[in-house]
Order: sequence, then structure tokens, then C-alpha cells
Amino acid sequence: MNSTTPEATGLDPAVLRDQLFELWNRKDLQTLHLVALQGFSKLSEPLEALLTILESCPGKQKSRSHTLGYHVLMEFQTWMKEHPQQVTLSSLSEQQALELQHRALSLITDTQPTFVESLINIYQLSSLDPAILCQHIVKLQALNCYKEAAVLCIKLKLQEEVNMEEVCVPLILQDKLSLVESFVTGNNHLEQQLITLLDSWCHPGFRVEEISKQFPRLSLSKHCMSQIQPKMLTKHILRLAEKFNIDQGLCPNALHKRRLNSLRYLMYKRFVEKSMTEENWSDHAQYVVADDLELQINLVEMLVKYCGLQKASQWSLRYNIPRNRLPCGVWETQQSLPPDKQQICLSDSAQTEEWMPSQSDCQKFYQVPLTKDKVHFVDTAEALQRCRNIVLKEGGIVGVDMEWQPTFGCISTQQVALIQLAVSDQVFLLDLCANGFCQHPDTISFIRSLFSERNVLKLGYGMTGDLKSLLATWHQFLQEPLKMEGVLDLLSIHQKIQSRKVNRTQNGPKEVMVGEDSAEKGLSLLVQQVLGRPLDKTEQMSHWEKRPLRISQIRYAVADAYCLLDVYSVLSRNPEYFGLPADLRSISSSQSGKSGDKKQKEKQAKQKKQALGIEEFQGAQRVSPPHSDTEKGLLCGKTPSEDSPPLPPQQLRVVCDNMLQGLGRYLRCLGVDVVMLENTDDHRVAAKLAQAEGRVILTCGQPFQSLRSQVGEGRCLSLDCSEKARDQAVRVLKHFNVQPTPGDIFSRCQACNSDQYVAVPREEMVRMLKQKGFLQDQDNSDHTQQRSHQQEEEKLGHILTPSVTPELPRYALQCRWASLSGLDPDTLTFPGGAPIQLHTVPPALLARIPLFYVCTRCGKVFWEGSHFGRVLSMFQEVLHITDEDTELAAAPVKMAQQN
Repeated sequence: MNSTTPEATGLDPAVLRDQLFELWNRKDLQTLHLVALQGFSKLSEPLEALLTILESCPGKQKSRSHTLGYHVLMEFQTWMKEHPQQVTLSSLSEQQALELQHRALSLITDTQPTFVESLINIYQLSSLDPAILCQHIVKLQALNCYKEAAVLCIKLKLQEEVNMEEVCVPLILQDKLSLVESFVTGNNHLEQQLITLLDSWCHPGFRVEEISKQFPRLSLSKHCMSQIQPKMLTKHILRLAEKFNIDQGLCPNALHKRRLNSLRYLMYKRFVEKSMTEENWSDHAQYVVADDLELQINLVEMLVKYCGLQKASQWSLRYNIPRNRLPCGVWETQQSLPPDKQQICLSDSAQTEEWMPSQSDCQKFYQVPLTKDKVHFVDTAEALQRCRNIVLKEGGIVGVDMEWQPTFGCISTQQVALIQLAVSDQVFLLDLCANGFCQHPDTISFIRSLFSERNVLKLGYGMTGDLKSLLATWHQFLQEPLKMEGVLDLLSIHQKIQSRKVNRTQNGPKEVMVGEDSAEKGLSLLVQQVLGRPLDKTEQMSHWEKRPLRISQIRYAVADAYCLLDVYSVLSRNPEYFGLPADLRSISSSQSGKSGDKKQKEKQAKQKKQALGIEEFQGAQRVSPPHSDTEKGLLCGKTPSEDSPPLPPQQLRVVCDNMLQGLGRYLRCLGVDVVMLENTDDHRVAAKLAQAEGRVILTCGQPFQSLRSQVGEGRCLSLDCSEKARDQAVRVLKHFNVQPTPGDIFSRCQACNSDQYVAVPREEMVRMLKQKGFLQDQDNSDHTQQRSHQQEEEKLGHILTPSVTPELPRYALQCRWASLSGLDPDTLTFPGGAPIQLHTVPPALLARIPLFYVCTRCGKVFWEGSHFGRVLSMFQEVLHITDEDTELAAAPVKMAQQN
């Protein structure tokens, strides 16, 4: 550098600054570019002059790239590349260089990555004494610039020089966990420290208020506070433990909470939903509880609630729970049990069960046309060789399925326990739990040969999950990936069937679409559509690692693989009937061949949206089959055009993550089919529901990436958590081109999502309230005083009796209506077991409400009230309202439950 002063030989930085200011204000960026490059060459001390200009630039950077300071810095970097010898700190004295570095450091309070990185590189800030850099970090923290401090730590690699908790805790409180992840990633000590910290927050004695008091100037929103509750923290902790490959022993609190939630789920499945067998429930309960005394006690407490004292006593004896920890009555019941009742007795169905299922099951479910001797367990090298000779015959067709042990979120990807391979006349079950068989070189070689053999057609359904579990089972496939040749995923064919209107003959079977008029989902639905009967999925959630397998488990495993052969055979014989091309294999291969182009188009579309400042809805997709070009566009996540035909809300089926329960309630009140996760549910439950029931996931924040990867492209929609639930609902409806009508409002039960009601006239409601003791004579005084008025109404026919068809409400056409005769007259319960919730009906209401509506699934009682008008007003911009609806809104009524 020239040692003479700028005033003597160079351009005054203030002059250049004023020139650049004027051009910036005129928005003449082209001239600014030329003037900057020429001006930098005329400066005698470019490094010092640059700081002088930046220090006087108006406005703060604050993550915005389009500021004068940013443009000046970028132009300087461009000039630097052409004049490297003129810009070097080494030509300055140590004191001069240090002064410039301090000035440059003081400018770094912004988080725009290019701006920060440029200053770091130009002034070699990484060479500064770490103590000096840490002092600047402390200053930023004192100014509440926690995000800026963390970004600078990462850029300067200071993570080990600062206090991790002082940097990260404020960020976690502000819902910036992703930045915290970046801060610790790559440093095993910090990764473990973060997990230990978060896990300590899951302890029952933890109070977030104690932490927030340390940062009194932080303004924490309700959303931020919700993210640091144990429920959400548990999800993040286990995800991070997997990401960082950290022993789960470091997060005992999170693991305990996850297992406790799993135990509650098992109790619900067995004793409320009653969809799990006693054997499966027992196996899973023991797996979840393990040797954790607190969970064992929780299990006994739940059994007292759900089953009674005898079963609770039996399990308490099994775990030898101390007397002082037993629930009330359990110890006394233990003492009264005879010896033969003290043990938990499960039927030994593995030995006694018949291969042929019951006659009713044969009539109800798909059955494999094979006898038991045609099913072969493969657990030795010799048996594998016999299997190999048959399965890998050239030109053969093989149905492939896999089973693994459910872990209820305690482990994200499970290892395969059983592989089923079905050919036309027999089925092979590869028992990967057999000692030494899984990792035997011959087994691994066979799996490679099976999937790479081009001349053997492998049939599967939803094989993405199977392949993930294969990788978890054999890490060798990570280093040397499997070659996938001759594989046909029938899920692609099923989606093709669902996405087309199939020409049916008048006498042919009715087309059943996903989510329409069918309780079956996934492969079971495909089997029902093609073969006439669904699969029996009772054993789907079994303990697949326990040996010996029960006969019912073997039947289930065999059917899941063999049905693929039958489905493929029927579809191949008559593809036109199902709206398929003659070559079924072309469906999968053509989609695969376009994947590269599709990804490139998506990338370009994303860049275009970002350039225009448009918020992107990633992976949005409608569930209903696309019958037009517009609808096909929706499947690709495109926003429909304004002239697209609107859809009724019943065609949109979604599952809302537990962070979007408010959104779920609004969508449900507008008639959308909505399943909402409970607060205790892991977000992975959303993926399972989406896969099983053909739903679109609505989520926000961290879980989006994980959920999108589990359900595939176009099945997960990310929303802005900071938006109000009402605005989120409007955004979702507009995006999917759903246009509700006033007749859709409250057409679904707001409590359980059912669309079936029974109409209960006032007189019948009075009788039921008296029968259950909720209505006494004094409670009915108002009702009696209005008797004359009621009698007048009866004359006019406004009060209905069970023998008269009720005048159903505006949403009647969107609901299913059951007969009141289906109600048990003694217990007042519906066929599904739900009692009418009579305690929610205020007696004073009887004088003015002539007709009540009761949900047949959960028993909630509803009646016409005042909320309808508020909902109508709230969602006017997305509702299709006619003149008749306008008259209705003038005297708004609404079906509302009063609590």
C-alpha cells in the first residue's frame, strides 16, 4: 500500500461516499457499479476507506440484502479480485491492522450471511484473539442480539470458546432451535450438552418461568412458550439424539415421556377402540414398560381405570411393585386372588390355533388359496438355497412384503423382522430374527440378487418404508446401495386407479375411491376394489420379533404378500376396466423417468416464487382424485386458477398436527374431514394416519421436513404458525380450491369428526333426562310454565314426536341421519357404545329448543343456536352464499353445544 496520506495522493473517502449516496438515492445501480470500481482504485487506503463508508451508510442491515452498505461491500469484493495486491492487511503495521479489525468487528451486528462473511474474509477476523471475539459476542448478548451472536460464533468457529447455554437458551426460548442445531452440529461434546439440557427441561419439576426470568427483556409469544413444553421437547430430543447418533441414555426424561405416551396409546387401542388383540397388547405393553418402575406403576394405575382391580393386581404381581406404590385397592385384591388367578394367563394360540380362520372371517376377508404346508420358514443356509432356487427363476413373479416390530416412536426406523416372498404355489418367510441368519453373507447376497434381478418381477405396495427398514437392517447397503431392477410398486398403480374415472357397466361393482364410502385404506382397499374383499389387518401391529409366531400372525404375513400376486393377475387380465395401460410396468417406470425433470421444474418454480416474494406451500396436495387438468395441477402443489370448479369440503381429508388444533377445529366446522392429533401424540402419528387413510398432513415448524419424507412428495402442507387459526383455514381452503356452503357449516361433529346424527325431539329429550336423573320436577318448572305455549306449537306441528319425520337443519343433506330406534332404551347408548351426554343439556333450554341433534359416535348433544351467524361472517370470503342463505343469515342460527 502507498504510505502517503489520502489527502495528498488519493481520493477522499467522504467524496466517494457522497457520490455513492447520490447514485443510490437515484436508484442508478449501473452507474453506482462503475463509480465504485473506479473510486476504489483511487483510494490510497482502501481497507480503511471501506470501513469509513460502511460506518456512515444509512439504515441497518438486519438481514436485508438490498441496502447501500451491502452493495458497497459486494462491489468492493469484486474490485478486490482484480487488485489483490492493493488490499492486504499484511502491509499495515500490527497496530493499524488491529484497529481496522476492531472497526470491522463492530459492524457485524447483522445476520445477512454474505455481509458477515465478506467482512470476516476481507479483514481476516478469524485471526483475532478469541478473547477479543468473545468480548464482542458478550456485547451482542447484552444488546439482546442473541441470533446475531450465535451466527457470528458459527462463522468464526467460536462454539467451544463461549458458554453454550448462554448462547443457546435464549434462542430456544425464541423458537430458534434450528439455529441452535447449527451451533452444536459437528461438536460431539456440545451435541451431548444440548440434548442433556433439553432433557432436563422434560423433568416433571422443571418450570420454564425459572429460565425465562434469566432473560427478562425477552418477549416470549404463546407459540414460543408452547414449543418448550415437555411434549414438544420430547420430539426434538429424540430426533436430535438420532441425528447426532447419541445414546438415548442421555435423555431419560424424554424417553420416559415417550414411553408413557405410547402406553396411553396402547390402552386406548385395546380398551377404548378395541382394535388390538389381548396378545398383541400384552406384548407391546411389556416392551414399552420394560424395567422402568415408574412406567410399571403407571401401567397398573391405568389398568385400574380401564379394567378393574383384578387385572391390575395380576400385573402388579408380575412386576413385584412395592406395596406403598400400589393404587388403592390393589393390595387387598392381590391377597384375595387364588393362586391360579395370580398369573396373567394368555392363550397359547401359537400351538392351538387352526390354520383355517373362522367361517365369518372367510366370508368377510380375503383368504390365501394355500394350505399351511405351502408356507415355509427360511432360517438356515439350506432353506435359503431352496428358496433362492424357486424365487429367482427367470420370468417369475414374486410378491414381497416385510414386517417389523412397532416401537411407537422410541426408535424412528425399525429393523426388519420378517420378509415374505410369495410365488404362485407357495410362500417363503425369511426369519431375520433367527440366530445368525440375518447377517449371514448368503442372506445379504440373496437380498442383493432378489432386488437386482431384472428378469424377476417383484411386486410390493408402498415400498419406500420397506426399503428404509432394509437399510436400517443391513448397513452394508448404505456403503454399496441396492440395485433396484424389475420392481413394481402397486401403490403407483393404485394411485393411477384412484385418479381416473373408471367406466363401469350398469351392473358392475361400484367404484370405491380412497376416503369415499369405505373403511378400508391402503393395500386393504386395493384388495377390496380388485378382489372383492379386504385384508384382515388385526395382526398388523404385532410383536414380530417374538417367537414362535402365532398362526394368525403367519396368516396375516402370508396374505400381505400373496394378495399382491392375485391383484396383479386381475389387473393384468383386464387393465382397461380399471383405467390402466396394457403394460402395468410402464406406470412406475414412466414416473421414475420423469423424476429428474420434475425436481428441476420444482426447483425453478421455487426460485421464481422466492424472487417474486410469494410464500410457498411446500408439497401441498389434495386427496381427492384429479378428474381434470386443474385437479392434476393440485397434485403437484400448484395453486388452482380462479376459473377452476370449486370442490365441496367433504372431498378434502386432512390430519392436523397437534400444533394446528385451532385450524383443525375451523376446518371441521366448515365440513372438512379432519383428524387432529392429541397433545400427547408424536407427530409421526400424522404420517401413519396419512398413509393409512389417504390424508394430507397439515403441519408447521420443525416436523415438516420429517413428515414430508415419510409420506412422500405432495402429501404434506406447511403453514405459518404465527398466523391465526382462522387465517390458516382460509389459506388452506383457497389453496385446495374448496368452497363450502352454509349447508356445510357444522355438518360434522365438532368433537369427534363424525357426520352421523340422530334427531331427538324435545319430548323425548325430557323423558331421557328424567330417566337418568338429570331433570327433576323443580328443574322442569320453567318447562311446565311454558306448557301452554308448547301445546300451541304442537298444534302447528313444530314439536316433533319420534313417529314424525323431523324438520332437519340446513346441513341435513351433508350428514347421515340414523334412526332413534337404534338407541338402547335402558342404557341410552348407541350401537358403538357411546352414551348420550345428557349432562350437557341445561334444563332451562327445553322451553325454547324443539329439536336436538346427537352425534352417534361420541354422544355429544347439539342444538340450533347463535354461533352459525358468527361462522358465516367469519368465513364469508370463502363461502358460496346464495340469496336464500343471505335470508338465513339475517336471523342466524347455529348448532352449538353449550357446556
